[in-house]
Amino acid sequence: MTATKAVAASRAGGGEVTALLPHRLHLSPPHLTGGELDALRRTLESGWVAPAGPVPEAFEEAIAAATGFPHVLAVTSGTAALHLAYRCLGLGPGDEIWAPTLTFVATIAPAVQMGATPRFLDVTPESWTLDPGLLGRELSAAAARGKLPRVVVSVGLYGQSCDLDAILAVCNRWGVPVVSDSAETLGAFYRGRHAGRGARFTALSFNGNKIVTAGGGGALCSEDPLLIARARHLATQAKEPAPHYQHETTGYSYGLSSVLAAVGLAQIAMLEQRVAARRAIFERYAAAFAELPGVSMMPEPPWGRSSRWLSVALFDPEAFGADRDTVRQALAAAGIESRPVWKPLHLQPAFRDAPAVGGAVAARLFERGLCLPSGSAMTEAEQAVVIDVVRRCCGRRFR
Repeated sequence: MTATKAVAASRAGGGEVTALLPHRLHLSPPHLTGGELDALRRTLESGWVAPAGPVPEAFEEAIAAATGFPHVLAVTSGTAALHLAYRCLGLGPGDEIWAPTLTFVATIAPAVQMGATPRFLDVTPESWTLDPGLLGRELSAAAARGKLPRVVVSVGLYGQSCDLDAILAVCNRWGVPVVSDSAETLGAFYRGRHAGRGARFTALSFNGNKIVTAGGGGALCSEDPLLIARARHLATQAKEPAPHYQHETTGYSYGLSSVLAAVGLAQIAMLEQRVAARRAIFERYAAAFAELPGVSMMPEPPWGRSSRWLSVALFDPEAFGADRDTVRQALAAAGIESRPVWKPLHLQPAFRDAPAVGGAVAARLFERGLCLPSGSAMTEAEQAVVIDVVRRCCGRRFR
């Protein structure tokens, strides 16, 4: 049954649509290409399993080719990439780091563990990403009191780039470096370039739920070869070139293994196809929900192309007749995973003492936002079941 026929059946009161789902439907499961096993076999037969050798280097080159970043370091996770970026920029105890409040905790966790103080800023309703106007006003006030942040983190959300040029403009005025957390925006574009290009550092993620996965892993990217060289030094325990183990500082064991790099290398060749599939999934949701009262999809600003890593819908409980959690629970009862939008960090107990500016926009998105199944291998029939469950949560006359 096609998605269109399934929705038509649900409108007519048909109950057979939900029965079409014989298994649990996950939010964003890995989508294998079929080439991973051969890549792993070749890697294991070569004897290279450590975080060194030709496979991690080939993966870095493939990331560079796919994104346009001239310098790439493959590491164990997106969080490790952010940690290295903060270390290279000299972040430490007593420094402030500013970030949008609507993001995953990994954006800020390494900085807090390094002794820095986070400051959370609200997002715009047009993009759900960091508000450049608010950022500019806060930077001016910080300069006046003599306490500028050491780093500002811009964040791409659910496959969508922030307005990076506007963020860079206000940060450059005060000489504050920008790190782009692009863990969710691999394959997204901003003003004709890959999301995150233009920041001092950009972090990517290849976690199991991402649009391209290595079963884990991440990457740190930059336009500056010296910055990546410094990060690479720190990622390999900061060993100095000597016949013995010589260390002028301490580093980390953050190099990506050849085994995971082999999986990522097989995956990344399919990036554009994965983006196209996820954008098609988003459009089917948007079309199916267009006539429902109180439902809207995550907007796409005119400055770029979202990868639509996750399709996110907002539910106005008064107009729709049910709140976000009612929809989530109905989906769960049908064997369908969904997830609320990130809980803003200024509302998290871990950051109860951190200063925040605004936050009402992010809080409203959290209260109403729900991430729907978006895996690029999801069939139209599977998506039709999701659509049917959502429609059945609405008032009877809108089914």
